[in-house]
Amino acid sequence: MTALVPSREDVTGSTGGGPARRLTLPASAAIVVAVLAGAGVLSLLVGARAVPLGAVWDTAHPLHAIVQVRLERTVLGFAVGAALGLAGALMQGLTRNPLADPGILGVNAGATFAMVVGMTTLGLTSMGQFLPMAFLGAAVATIVVHAIAALGRDGATPMKLAITGAALTAGLASWTTGLLLADRKTMESFRFWQVGTIGGRGFDVLVTGLPFLVVGVLLALAGARLLNTLALGEDLARGLGRRTTRDRLVIALAIVLLAGTATALAGPIAFVGLVVPHVVRSLVGPDHTRVLPFSMLAGASLVVAADTVGRVVLPPAEIQVGVMAAVVGVPVFLALIRRTGRAL
Repeated sequence: MTALVPSREDVTGSTGGGPARRLTLPASAAIVVAVLAGAGVLSLLVGARAVPLGAVWDTAHPLHAIVQVRLERTVLGFAVGAALGLAGALMQGLTRNPLADPGILGVNAGATFAMVVGMTTLGLTSMGQFLPMAFLGAAVATIVVHAIAALGRDGATPMKLAITGAALTAGLASWTTGLLLADRKTMESFRFWQVGTIGGRGFDVLVTGLPFLVVGVLLALAGARLLNTLALGEDLARGLGRRTTRDRLVIALAIVLLAGTATALAGPIAFVGLVVPHVVRSLVGPDHTRVLPFSMLAGASLVVAADTVGRVVLPPAEIQVGVMAAVVGVPVFLALIRRTGRAL
């Protein structure tokens, strides 16, 4: 994998002659926490059936049962969004590639394909059985994308990684569809999960994946300073005493745990890991000790907000969160492709 030399814009956060003006850390934290809380409250109250605020804590209220269902959905959305936002920040920091995202670089597609293989050929039925398959698929996809993109004189440039990831994602999607068409029973249980959704899942599903998410988060946050050191360049990082190969493996393991678990819990939700780190860096700068925790909070907010909007766009039907995330993410992705193409 070839690291890119940071551009002036990467270092200063501005295309002008000086550093970009950013909010203070407490102000940025207050904004992100307020958005997170607002997204959570709206997720409980808004939907095909509006719920008054009093029904949230009044167990005797006739609409309290709806709040209970939405609470499970909201908590799962927070967990999945935090995992995807954090995984995206890790991938962009590790590869120094502004286009990196678990959905774009084939990680989610690899996890999905492995889960379908397990369902159709091994008869797997429970979340505890799905998770190891999701991890395996995510890890293999990550290795394949970077190995193919690294071929050639220039190595794994951002554009080559994006193109390779898109090609692998398309291929895996075709193979996944082929397996599902051959097994109608699996297809029926898989089709809603395939578009990315956090609806219809209880706390039991989250509890199964929670230990893996916790380990992934701990590894990621512990690797914040590693990413800062790697950003200085491979040679300088080694000169500072870092074992860069080991450091990269630790970060890669965190990515696989976070993206693999999030995909197993909610399906393949793309673009969250792409959009969130860019927004966060505009608030707090490039320091990964700030980018990573803020990406968790912002990712959680984005997924829950997208899910809430999806409930009210076409009532009484719902648009799944994977579709709503793509509505936000695709324009950002195209803008980044254009910007990155000019920079290369």
